[in-house]
Amino acid sequence: MENQEARRVAVIGGGPRGTSVVERLIAGHRALGAGAPALALHVIEPYEAGPGHVWRTDQSRLFLMNTPCLYPTVVPVGPAAAGVASSPGGVSFDTWRARVNDGLVPGLGDADLAECARLASRDFPSRALYGRYLAWTFAEVVRQAPSGVAVVRHPQEAVRLRRLDAGRWRILLDDGSRVHADDVVLALGHLAATLTPEQGRLQDVAARHGLQYWPPAVPADVTWDRLPARKTVLVRGLGLNFFDAMIQLTEGRGGRFAPADGGRLEYTPSGREPRLVAASRRGVPYRAKASLDSYIPRSIELRFCTPARVLAFRRSGVQPGFDHDLWPLLHRDVLRVYYTTLCRTTQRPLTAAPEAFLAELDSALGTEGPAWEAAAGEAVARAIPVDLRLDVEALAHPFAGRRFADGEELAAAVLAYLDADAGGSAAGEDDPLKMAIGALNAGRSVIKQAVADGGISDSSWNAELRGWFEPLVEGLASGPPPARIAQLAALVRAGIVRFVGPNPSFGFDQDEGLFRATSPWVQGESFTARYLVEAMMPANRVSTSLSPLMRTLLEDGSVRPRTRMGEDGVPVTSAGLDVTVPPYRAVDRTGKAQDSLFVIGLQLASVQWGTAIAAEAGAPLEAGGRTLLDADAIAAALLERAAGGL
Repeated sequence: MENQEARRVAVIGGGPRGTSVVERLIAGHRALGAGAPALALHVIEPYEAGPGHVWRTDQSRLFLMNTPCLYPTVVPVGPAAAGVASSPGGVSFDTWRARVNDGLVPGLGDADLAECARLASRDFPSRALYGRYLAWTFAEVVRQAPSGVAVVRHPQEAVRLRRLDAGRWRILLDDGSRVHADDVVLALGHLAATLTPEQGRLQDVAARHGLQYWPPAVPADVTWDRLPARKTVLVRGLGLNFFDAMIQLTEGRGGRFAPADGGRLEYTPSGREPRLVAASRRGVPYRAKASLDSYIPRSIELRFCTPARVLAFRRSGVQPGFDHDLWPLLHRDVLRVYYTTLCRTTQRPLTAAPEAFLAELDSALGTEGPAWEAAAGEAVARAIPVDLRLDVEALAHPFAGRRFADGEELAAAVLAYLDADAGGSAAGEDDPLKMAIGALNAGRSVIKQAVADGGISDSSWNAELRGWFEPLVEGLASGPPPARIAQLAALVRAGIVRFVGPNPSFGFDQDEGLFRATSPWVQGESFTARYLVEAMMPANRVSTSLSPLMRTLLEDGSVRPRTRMGEDGVPVTSAGLDVTVPPYRAVDRTGKAQDSLFVIGLQLASVQWGTAIAAEAGAPLEAGGRTLLDADAIAAALLERAAGGL
């Protein structure tokens, strides 16, 4: 029974971020001992607490995570967690999986047990199984809560939050009930969003002409069975959501992948597949993860893009620019890793001795100031054949400037790209390009530290970090499990998947009464269909959110979007909320910080980069475990307020 004198804290959102806040509150309360204030934690989540919406446990097991078992955690673990209160029973996902296999986790179904048994640390689990881990963690943490903490679950959606005169909050739930709280944490995760003007036009066309337009959505929410067999389906987006659609509409309909010659896969159709026509700006999908037994390749050690160097700007009071100050450090590491791996693995003759070249390259990379890039380029030009050289930024546009005579020529080019990517993933640490991408990925967590909370200028954040670097690194380092690229190649060979080409345009063909997709770089080829699927998540932007809670918070002025100054001096509305420095109190319409309203997760996209990335098991909390550090800071502030009766 809830203690009526207890401090009431409402956590709105019971997915991974909300679970981390609850876990940190209970851990912090336990650490305080007998003098800790009594707490009543009200967790408001319409889905199951722990997995929330995205990681719900009833979704298809064909939907895989894009990180291996060894990566994610929702609680602090390992030596990196020594500086915070120990977790009450929480473990990383991989440790939980091992415990399942040892028979130490009761209550799981046969499908969960079977999946855990066939997974190794380097394998990619289903999102449903990760959801099971999150549900177990939430339940275990609550089970170990001390007597001074009561956890109350509300399986409803919060639709309105209002500050009362007494300083408390009143939360209206979608069933009409109310929850009162002294403090509130917004851990909202992915929210439905309005369509872009172009998407709105396509939806309107579909309604008027009897077509089907499928807007951005969480893949587990989509009724894929509604897409008919053998019909053409246009799919916009070649990121992670595309692979979910691809696998659900092929293997999910009874098709089978089997090993074939040369390490490839062969696909046997069931006859119930649609014909998928896929498109994206780059014209090719995200690159697959490398096959590794670690998240960051073991051979990679960053020498330039180190925390000491990138954080030196902040310590000295300098606000760096991304292009001018940060990217040159990471760029050096990417080049060094690529050419070191190339010299170790290539069978091609070089025009200089590898040892001499690497020594010259190291000297060039160590050159201070902008002259390093020209010096490195000269060293590469003297030793490396043109087709083996690396242009990092060009990786974002692999078909840039290339015209295709027809769809067959494009298909052959994409298939060659897919085969090379699958081969590179299989080679693991022996593939130069995958190792360069590994260096990018390693540097990404360092860059996240540097740019957080005003670490770079607004114009640099908008035009540089978000403008060109984010699409580059997302397409290279945030790709699917290796098997998905090999499967896509098999589907292309089986005639199930075709591609539109780079920079596609989507519209309505008045003569045929159908959607039409074309690429300016592919001559004589276009595709029409009655069905158009947006293979992407809803936009993470608070100002366009369809969430009743977010909309009323904005209308009431309890929160506001953060604005950044654009390069031309015009304010730009950011994706996230305006907040203080950690522990991230929300800022209201007048610019005043709300002492009792905290924000964690995706809605911090205004002050953090990469908010959707899960915490990395064992990583420093200020780097790969940043979301756990945020949860810990919020929990500490809440406990301090409770102890002081604020």
